[in-house]
Amino acid sequence: MNAHALLLFLGVDLLLVCTPGPDWLYIAARGLGQGRRAALTAVLGVCAGYAVHTLLSTAGLAAALRAVPAVLPTLRWAGAAYLAILAVTMLLSLRRTDGELPAARPQPTATVLRQSLTTALLNPKGLLLYLSLVPQFVEPSAGLPIGTQVLALGTVNVLCCAVVYGLLAIAAGRLGSSVGGTPTAARRLSAVSAVLLLLVAGVTASA
Repeated sequence: MNAHALLLFLGVDLLLVCTPGPDWLYIAARGLGQGRRAALTAVLGVCAGYAVHTLLSTAGLAAALRAVPAVLPTLRWAGAAYLAILAVTMLLSLRRTDGELPAARPQPTATVLRQSLTTALLNPKGLLLYLSLVPQFVEPSAGLPIGTQVLALGTVNVLCCAVVYGLLAIAAGRLGSSVGGTPTAARRLSAVSAVLLLLVAGVTASA
């Protein structure tokens, strides 16, 4: 793998990362419903999940998954179910109590981080990246071990996600803060974020 191939992969990967999809909706939901800090924490969790994908692919998991295609649909449905559970839990927390909606409470940072990491690990899009895109830029005759090349390409992907999703998190957090200044507005944004999570679950299940 030479510098030209690495730059070409960077361009293709940036195009994919900048294309709105489940990750965008998930991070936007966090930012709108829980603020910039939660959204940036979600970005950290998602990037950590993709870093794990990179390490596992370097160890040869991508080849194993390619040999057992049935694993991908299982992961897809597990990820969709997990996101649906998160959304339903959020909606249930907004049930009326004595005629009034309870105040929306931000989730602890550790909880957001754990949920975001799990979401990324179960996201089939991340696995498909290593199954379909990364192998096209690996050059067995380049003089570098294949594992090293996969690690380099995976690291580029994680960095792209960190930059693009970080900007998205800041924008969504600012938007959520500007329109969610009152308890009622904050609760409505939480409901919107829950609906977005349900949408992400649907997109993930049909991917």
